[in-house]
Amino acid sequence: MRVCVIGTGYVGLVTGVCLAHIGHHVICVDNNEEKVKLMKSGQSPIYEPGLSELMHSSAESGHLEFTTDLAAGVNHGEILFIAVGTPALPNGESDTRYVEAVARGIGANLNQGYKVIVNKSTVPIGSGDWVRMIVLDGLAERQNGHADAEFDVVSNPEFLREGSAVYDTFNPDRIVLGSNSDKAIAMMQELYAPLVDRKFGEDITLPPVPVVVTDLNSAEMIKYAANAFLATKISFINEVANICDRVGADVTQVAKGIGLDSRIGNKFLQAGIGWGGSCFPKDVLALIHTATDYGYETELLNAAVHVNQRQRLIAIEKLQQELKILKGKTVGLLGLTFKPDTDDMRDAPSLIIIEQLNRLGAKVKAYDPIVSQSGLSHGLSGVIIETNPEMLADSCDALVLVTDWQEFLKLDYGKMASLMANPVIIDGRNFLDRSKLEQAGFRYLGIGR
Repeated sequence: MRVCVIGTGYVGLVTGVCLAHIGHHVICVDNNEEKVKLMKSGQSPIYEPGLSELMHSSAESGHLEFTTDLAAGVNHGEILFIAVGTPALPNGESDTRYVEAVARGIGANLNQGYKVIVNKSTVPIGSGDWVRMIVLDGLAERQNGHADAEFDVVSNPEFLREGSAVYDTFNPDRIVLGSNSDKAIAMMQELYAPLVDRKFGEDITLPPVPVVVTDLNSAEMIKYAANAFLATKISFINEVANICDRVGADVTQVAKGIGLDSRIGNKFLQAGIGWGGSCFPKDVLALIHTATDYGYETELLNAAVHVNQRQRLIAIEKLQQELKILKGKTVGLLGLTFKPDTDDMRDAPSLIIIEQLNRLGAKVKAYDPIVSQSGLSHGLSGVIIETNPEMLADSCDALVLVTDWQEFLKLDYGKMASLMANPVIIDGRNFLDRSKLEQAGFRYLGIGR
């Protein structure tokens, strides 16, 4: 099928590349000329495991193209994905101006024939009808508009984890399609048939991927409800961890014990320094804001946000308990990105930790496998970026593990301890092996342990 993906951030680029890989002819559109130039040269503007290789092979096969020409993309696609950013405004509301600009642009360039316009961006509930209105406005503004241009809007939320986005595309838990048009739903089912049949999945013997067909509003709500639930689950186990710290229990054992209950499950029960990134904070706040618009106060979600904000300060509290006054002390951060296998720093807990350590007069150093090797470090103030873990440890009074990168399991902690002024480590993700760290000479402190 002919596909146009507008916006090449995490969602748009991964969606476009993976659809090209399964055999569709995809044109990805972005208004950033430098970015398009980079992608045309075969380079990915984001770090995502497996993405660059698929980009290269799909471009070589002719299934994947990049352009800044929206009209060319709209003319090409039977299915047009809107995949631009919807960042949070200061009041928690989603900023939908980029979605509006794209919808208007689609309307201005719609040609004869039928199109399916797909909201892949995470948009406020009710945006399906709003996008239809904006497209019609764009169509009406044209002097030579095709009166017979037909289209339907579909909500198709993404459930991709950064760092596992390619895997998640080929091995989805479910595909959600929201629309009141049978024709549009049928085209989307045809588009996703190879994924539903698991032809590109890790285990092709599994039953087909469930396809959930809903109305537009319910599909949009599914996205928000899923992320809000996962964020709440993390805040819950963090609250339990804080009680464990006070009563002498170990939250890792507690999480294992409750996670074996099939009604609860073991995922998202890893206590630590809280959730961040581009999705959970934005989506939870957007759902709270929507509820407020309709006269409902979300007490549980408000509490989940409050617990998360407080949790980011746990590492600071533990440092103060160990080192007492932090002024004049040197603290090293292992990891900066909000999670491993990504270069994304959006709403990363490390940013709050750096800000608080600076406020308290500590010298802050950091090492991150991606950030330390990239130019991204220039955007971080108040922290010295080191190029290897030994340089990070040198003269530190304490280390804080912020991001649970797999390679941090294999560091030479004995050597790092010997370089430190005071070998203390706060494991902000309960990720490291306590006994190995203690054998290496560290005083180990976890969260809720």
